[in-house]
Amino acid sequence: MEKPAGSGGIRSPRRGGPGGAAPLLATAGLGLRPSADAASLVAVVRRAEGLSGCRVVSLSVPDFRDLPVVAEAAERLGVPMQLVSRARLMAVQDRCPTKSEAAQRAIGIASVAEGCALAEGGALLLKRIDGEGVSCALAAVEEPA
Repeated sequence: MEKPAGSGGIRSPRRGGPGGAAPLLATAGLGLRPSADAASLVAVVRRAEGLSGCRVVSLSVPDFRDLPVVAEAAERLGVPMQLVSRARLMAVQDRCPTKSEAAQRAIGIASVAEGCALAEGGALLLKRIDGEGVSCALAAVEEPA
């Protein structure tokens, strides 16, 4: 189920328009089940880009999900992967608009994808969307050096 961006501190991305404005750059925060595969991760990131008009330049995942499929998805997408600690995820939970009671019960964190995105980026650009065994949220980042 998609949870489109709305108000509440979520930035609207710039889309190509008059003057050819470049899309905002984003980190894709991912929440995933251990059974998730690289193809599903790539698909949800591409769908998030399409919905938001942003360009994903990195993946952010919780350090307790440092799985080979995440590295494979990052390689397929041509972007780096960043690991987010539990402490950093907990520090941004109050800024996450989408909460999962199931995730809270299972791992003690109510918003993994949005938390990963916010921990590595700035303003949330796209609330969590779900794919097969994976969720994705986007947060703004600066142009990589």
